[in-house]
Amino acid sequence: MDTQTHKFKIRLGLFVSIGIALFVIAIFIIGKQKNMFNPVFKLTAHFYNISGLQVGNNIRFSGINVGTVDNISIINDSTVKVDMLVRKEVHQFIKSDCQVSIGSEGLIGDRFIVITQGSAQAGLVKDDQRLESVEPIETDAIMASVQITATNAAIISQQLAEILHKINKGKGTIGRLIQDSNIARSFNHTMVNLEKSSKGLTENMEAAKHNFFLRGFYNKKKKAEEKVIQDAINKKAATLDSIKKKKTR
Repeated sequence: MDTQTHKFKIRLGLFVSIGIALFVIAIFIIGKQKNMFNPVFKLTAHFYNISGLQVGNNIRFSGINVGTVDNISIINDSTVKVDMLVRKEVHQFIKSDCQVSIGSEGLIGDRFIVITQGSAQAGLVKDDQRLESVEPIETDAIMASVQITATNAAIISQQLAEILHKINKGKGTIGRLIQDSNIARSFNHTMVNLEKSSKGLTENMEAAKHNFFLRGFYNKKKKAEEKVIQDAINKKAATLDSIKKKKTR
């Protein structure tokens, strides 16, 4: 009987010890999340819609967790007040013109507060000061925009498929050009005729140059071109001579 009583006491003691240890660990974790063991200062911000933000969510500054959301309260039908507890050690970096926005871990992740960096000229923020807020973009609005884009892409893909199907069937101008061999041969004949016409025009121009009545015109044109080339050569030579004279001086 004494042995059983002794074992019961040992088990009871272990159970109580484990319970106390778990309680202390829970208090430590909660206190760390709530910044109960660190000196903090308070900031506030007003939002029209907090988009699922909850008490206890993190506050980030420059991508680092610096505090937690302490309280959320409704002021009126268009304003929600968010109280924030920020660690005192980052007070020196938060300026009075910093802005507050609401971010999220992905599209459907947890919400958190983001404090943007302020300007170098602004003074430090004061305790319990209200910062300007930037309204968050609703996830539903993003999803609706993505849905519209996907719908438009599906419509365009369907239209392209119909156009390609018509082309493969030989419908339309492009389809007939690709599928109809007669039109293709006619197009080839047209290109050959154009090539012959171009060649004939070149030959006529060469013949016109040797024509008695047009020979003077082409000779004048040739002399004018030669004069322009010669003037350019003379100008370049004069420039070179001028450079050489300056060097010899």
